Amino acid sequence: MARPREFDRDAALDRAIGVFWGKGYAATSTEELVEAMGIGRQSLYNAFGDKRHLFLEALGVYHRRTIAAHLQRLSEPVSPVEGILNLLIGLIPDDDNQRSMGCMGIGTVSEFGASDPDICALGARALPPLTTRLAARIREGQALGELDPHLDPDEAAGFVHLQMTGIQLGARGGVDADALRAMVRFAVDRLRAS
Repeated sequence: MARPREFDRDAALDRAIGVFWGKGYAATSTEELVEAMGIGRQSLYNAFGDKRHLFLEALGVYHRRTIAAHLQRLSEPVSPVEGILNLLIGLIPDDDNQRSMGCMGIGTVSEFGASDPDICALGARALPPLTTRLAARIREGQALGELDPHLDPDEAAGFVHLQMTGIQLGARGGVDADALRAMVRFAVDRLRAS
């Protein structure tokens, strides 16, 4: 008879996300994972499969959570320009340790590039809702006179997404919070109506 699982799978997965986020896939050993997750090696294999399957599940959860948070910050304010500003500023934690972790998704792209079809598929599923909502907010901002009416909303959404990537890479590289916030204001000002 199989023994029942004796750990909280979701909590263990959250701890695995923290390890992969901080170290990346290749630099994370199975031993580090089982220690951080508080489970035995066999429990890891039984519950999650191997290290790769655990990583893919962790990355998928990370994507869903972060995209939901991005969409909330972008959509809450009535002002589209304030929504875009909130989206970008929200990427910059005050805590130096947290900020230096950057983004797990961008760290994964930096580690794997486009070489892993499973990882690419996760990213391809995660980003469209954010890109679509960004373009919609840009159109709203143009209609309200907040944003430059000559901008192509889809191109401007791509620009904002690229700023998100740059902020996260800068954070991971040690750029301080004030400098990152100044770059956010600079980028958002490029979108404003003159």
